[in-house]
Amino acid sequence: MQSNLLDKVKESLASVLPITVIVALLCFSVAPIPNDVFILFIFGAILLIVGVGIFTLGADMAMTPIGEQVGSHMTQSRKLWLMIMVCFLMGFIITISEPDLKVLADQVQSIDSYVLMCTVGVGVGLFLVIAVLRILFKIKLSYLLIGFYVVVFAVAFMIPNKDYLAIAFDAGGVTTGPMTVPFIMALGVGVSAVRSDSGADNDSFGLVALSSVGPILVVLILGVLFPSDGGVYSPVEIPVLGDSRDLGNQFLTAFPHYAKEVGIALAPIVGFFLIYQLVALKMPMKALLKIFVGLIYTYVGLVIFLTGVNIGFMPAGNYLGKLIAQLDFNWIILPIGMLMGYFIVAAEPAVHVLNRQVFEITDGAIAPKALQTSLSIGVAISVGLAMMRILTHISILWVLVPGYALALLLTFFCPDIFTSIAFDSGGVASGAMTATFLLPFAMGASEGLGGNVALDAFGVVAMVAMTPLITIQLLGVFYKLKTKKLAKIPEVVEETPVADTDDDIIQLD
Repeated sequence: MQSNLLDKVKESLASVLPITVIVALLCFSVAPIPNDVFILFIFGAILLIVGVGIFTLGADMAMTPIGEQVGSHMTQSRKLWLMIMVCFLMGFIITISEPDLKVLADQVQSIDSYVLMCTVGVGVGLFLVIAVLRILFKIKLSYLLIGFYVVVFAVAFMIPNKDYLAIAFDAGGVTTGPMTVPFIMALGVGVSAVRSDSGADNDSFGLVALSSVGPILVVLILGVLFPSDGGVYSPVEIPVLGDSRDLGNQFLTAFPHYAKEVGIALAPIVGFFLIYQLVALKMPMKALLKIFVGLIYTYVGLVIFLTGVNIGFMPAGNYLGKLIAQLDFNWIILPIGMLMGYFIVAAEPAVHVLNRQVFEITDGAIAPKALQTSLSIGVAISVGLAMMRILTHISILWVLVPGYALALLLTFFCPDIFTSIAFDSGGVASGAMTATFLLPFAMGASEGLGGNVALDAFGVVAMVAMTPLITIQLLGVFYKLKTKKLAKIPEVVEETPVADTDDDIIQLD
């Protein structure tokens, strides 16, 4: 157990260190921030490293087995009403428990946070049901994605208050974070395991993709039915520290708050699992104890992680964005944003879960390095587009419409499994780090330029969720072309050493 935890923390260190170094270099050069904010950032980075490491171990031990067991059992029951009820209930419960969603809801003052969270929860619940039924009835994912996104953009053009647009698309990104992704992805594995056909493993992906569509659509419908001023937001508070005691108090007062928040978030999930265990699963005690130890790791890791990013990263991101936007050469925010986007996605806890599951389900056909690089490139482009919007004040639809059109067009040329992974990756990439660092960074930049924060800054999460759909599908097109090229190579003479012909999987590094 200790060696596993140490390995997870080392992985976390390798993920978080690059973005920490980049921010530190900016602070020592073009964007000097107050010592108070910088010290909080450094302590936040340490907590982030430890928190992500503990959380990922907990997700492996608890959230993933729970999802697989529940998914497998409810599918084997052959009771459609049970599947629909369980999927909707779990989708709703986990979504309103998602810390990223609460971060976004707290920053939008014009919509009551509980109304927004419950609306998004209903959207995820409904579309999780659709996603599971898709696996059972073997419906092609790309058909559903094309149909639903056509509906989404049709409603988007009808909405009277355009301030809702960015909030709606951001909601689709933040719902699939560290709490939701491990369970939903494992649920897909559990449901598809009941099928015995060759495409079952490929269909285990796509649940996150469809679960990200639901929140966008229901928030847009909310905006059509109950138009209000969506432009009011909560500014990020920049702390001022008098001495070292104040520094300690920042974290000491935050720990109980996030301990309570994560406890409330996990309680419904644990309660549901216990009831399901007693009524249906009846797992052996040894397996049950391992899951509860994993839940403890998940709880502790999330508390540490959220404390670090909210107390350390959020103020630093906001202050940096404001300073860089006020420079005479403020165009530099484009390459800086892209650089931060490239490295920050590696620090997302849910990305580690996705990489591991893709590697396992595909038996190594899609190497984590290739997937991570494609994801990082996508996020880098998305943050660059978000910064361009802040500088030029163009509507988010000018970016989202052609972006999603290209992503949906690629589904016709890309292998199905890459389409599923790509659309899953969009939701996974836009998690806690995006909500607590990139969004405050964009808000600070918009404030520094005197722009409309609701129109210009909100939407960065949506951008982060969009571009991986394109870059990972392009990886799939490359994989397809490479496979065809190798298939045309004639057989070599017997003396020439060749790879094992039984293994037709290509490693993409």
